Amino acid sequence: MAGLAMNPAFWVGKRVLVTGHTGFKGTWLLWLLHRLGAKVAGLALPATSPSMFELTGARSVLDHHEGDIRDLSTVRRVMGDVRPEIVLHLAAQALVRESYHDPVSTYGSNVMGTLHVLEAIRSVGGVSACVVVTTDKIYANREWQWPYRENEALGGHDPYSASKACCELLAESYAASFFAPERYAEHGVAIATARAGNVLGGGDFATNRLIPDVLAAWSKGISVTLRYPAAVRPWQHVLEPLSGYLLLAERLTATAERARGAWNFGPAEDATCTVERLVQLLARDWPQAPGVRVDPAGLHEAGLLKLDSSRAREYLGWRPRWSLETCLSQTLAWHRAWHAGLDPRHTTQAQIDSYLGAS
Repeated sequence: MAGLAMNPAFWVGKRVLVTGHTGFKGTWLLWLLHRLGAKVAGLALPATSPSMFELTGARSVLDHHEGDIRDLSTVRRVMGDVRPEIVLHLAAQALVRESYHDPVSTYGSNVMGTLHVLEAIRSVGGVSACVVVTTDKIYANREWQWPYRENEALGGHDPYSASKACCELLAESYAASFFAPERYAEHGVAIATARAGNVLGGGDFATNRLIPDVLAAWSKGISVTLRYPAAVRPWQHVLEPLSGYLLLAERLTATAERARGAWNFGPAEDATCTVERLVQLLARDWPQAPGVRVDPAGLHEAGLLKLDSSRAREYLGWRPRWSLETCLSQTLAWHRAWHAGLDPRHTTQAQIDSYLGAS
């Protein structure tokens, strides 16, 4: 684990609650925590089908709770049962296009759900660190060339992006109102928010997401439809921001004052490219890739989005460990192994070990 800023020993035996653990990102996180020796509990809606959670048999390695974070009593009950030391809040309605179809549910899950998690932390007690995961799309997008920094203005054209910007304000408000730094000796709680790029990786089966759509189409021998081929995004393997969340939680418990606030966990500059370019890179490793078609979606999405992660590099010592090419090869390798009938749990564990051992 040379060069890994995260301290694996910190997590041994730690009681950690992950919300949204049945989702793609949450499942990778719980397996990473399991690898590090943490005592993991999760609160989430039932897994969809297919799902990485069920395919990897993740239920067997954690204290699994099914429930809706839109219900405060459920969140309080689970928080009281688990008594976590650290909370990693990932549960959300995470799709831009779905937020256009059902904005009420999106705001309910993302805003009220986050409120309930923070309120449960306040009322139950015992939590020392909470990382609220939002998104790179919380910035008021100006379509400019330079990357967004944590002190840029918040915004959000679509309901998903706006709801996540609300979560940033909500976390900041709770931190100031109930967990103020000057009263840290009294409450012992530190809160931070984390903003990642567009995550890729094996086991993502969500609808209206680029890589799942590409792999599903090409597996059937048909062209993939691109809605926003010229859109520029900060692409990264899912393990990259997850390692950042864990590092941030570590620092919140050790140096709470310096680790509070908002943090970007984005890829290196050369991993930021257009949707079309990403698919072209993916096609290099897919024999006889059927190609792409363009079908404009008619719904607004940001055209140009980059993240500046210099704060995380300077103050946390975090930096990306995998190139974009490695990210894509690992994603393809996971899906090929699954289609070949290999155990997804073993593939996931092997990729985590590879990531932790990367120099």
